[in-house]
Parts: sequence; structure tokens; C-alpha cells
Amino acid sequence: MTDFWTTILEFAQTTTTRVGKQLMLDFGQVQASQKADGTLVTQADKWADKTICDAIASTFAGYGILSEEADKVFPATEWCWVIDPLDGTTNFTRGIPIWSISLGLLYRGVPIFGYVYVPPTDQAFHGFWQGTSELTTPTGAFLNHHPIHSSVDDPSNNHFFNLCSRSTAVIQEGFPCKIRMLGVASYNFLTVATGAVLGGMEATPKVWDLAAAWVIVQAAGGSWVSLKTEPFPLLPGEDYSDRSFPTLVVSRAELQPVFQPFVDKVKI
Repeated sequence: MTDFWTTILEFAQTTTTRVGKQLMLDFGQVQASQKADGTLVTQADKWADKTICDAIASTFAGYGILSEEADKVFPATEWCWVIDPLDGTTNFTRGIPIWSISLGLLYRGVPIFGYVYVPPTDQAFHGFWQGTSELTTPTGAFLNHHPIHSSVDDPSNNHFFNLCSRSTAVIQEGFPCKIRMLGVASYNFLTVATGAVLGGMEATPKVWDLAAAWVIVQAAGGSWVSLKTEPFPLLPGEDYSDRSFPTLVVSRAELQPVFQPFVDKVKI
């Protein structure tokens, strides 16, 4: 791995670990307020967002930043970090130990590096995805620096599929797997990358929910299916604060037609 990518990975690891330690002190101890879009935010979210933004600004001069809690207009920069400082705020405030910090690095509007840290379980996911970029990037997806890969299994009632709270219309007679609901968009998809579940759906995720996981899932061999509008590339000058990107993720492309008929029942 080149010095550039080593720097990127070490920055993501160091920054999310530092932020995660402070968030663990606030875990289950803070009150949330409701934002205009109906989601929750705490002072911990805002502190984490500013801390990460400040770290990026001092380390990567000239890089843009798109953040859930700050600037939501995609900048006209070749490189841009997309931040979700606390994915799973409701879990965080209620003391449920599934929430994460997500960093995605985009080149010309497309994610090529993703890092997601889950402080309560000390799980650190990262991945590199070249896609159609002319850049030379490392390859692979990793959990705590060990390679991960999505499952090659066929569906059964001993396998899992993840939903969000807005996609429960998927639960119908004949659904081929057991259902789980984790409450964290990034972690929902990352469990596909590890092979723990065969698929997952999020009905209303935003770009900061997706940017890092988009890289890791595909680098792990999973298949990403945008159900309405393709999220990437992001476009300079566009405001992404009120845009959702309904998404189905499956462990391999052959499973899309298995789950698609159920997913089509969800109003998006």
C-alpha cells in the first residue's frame, strides 16, 4: 500500500478511535432533539462532527467536506470526505450498543475508500473500491484488518436479512430468511459484507449513511442495488440534505431476483 493510502487509513483509524472514546463516555447519557427531517441529534453528534471536520481540515488541505451535521452541499473539489459522525443516534441515546462513525473518501464524486468504526463493539471496518476511477487503489474489505467477504450461501430460514423501520412491508408470507432490524444503516449493510446476513434494505438513507458502506460492501463481494436513484457520483453545488437513496444490498448479484419481489412492496 502506498504512503498516500497508508496516510488515509491511519487518519481514519486515529480520528474515529479518538472520537469514539469520547462518545462512549456520553453513550446512553445524553438527550436528543428532533431535526426538521424527523431524525434525532444530540450535542454528542455535533461535537463529533466538528472534531472530525477540524481534523480533516488540518490534515488534508484543499479537500472538501460533506457532513450530516454541517455543510450538506457537495463542494467542487476533486477529493471530498463524507462524514456521518454518529450513525444510530436513537440507539446511542437509549443505551443500545449498535452505533457507528462513518468516513467515506470520494474522488470526483465517487467513494473509493470507506471506514466505519463501531465503538461499543470495537469493530473497525474499512475497504477500497476502484470502480471506474483511473486511480490505482488497494483492494479488499477488512474488519479489524482481517479480510472479509460476503456469503455465498443460498437463502434459508437459518439465514438473516436486515430491514430498517420504514421497510417492514418486506415482511410477507414466503420471505426466505429471518428478519433483523439493527437501527443503523451503515451496520445494516456491513453485516452483509462480513457474511453474517444475506441482504439488507434501507428505505430512506442519505449519502452520509451510504458513502463508506458503499465501498466496503462491494469490495467484500456484495452487490449494491439502488432502488430509485443512483447516489454516486455526487454533483458539485447540489444540496443533499433532503435526498434519500433507497437501497437493497445482497451478498451476491444472483440473490437480487430472490429478494426484489419482496422489496418492491415497500413504498419509496
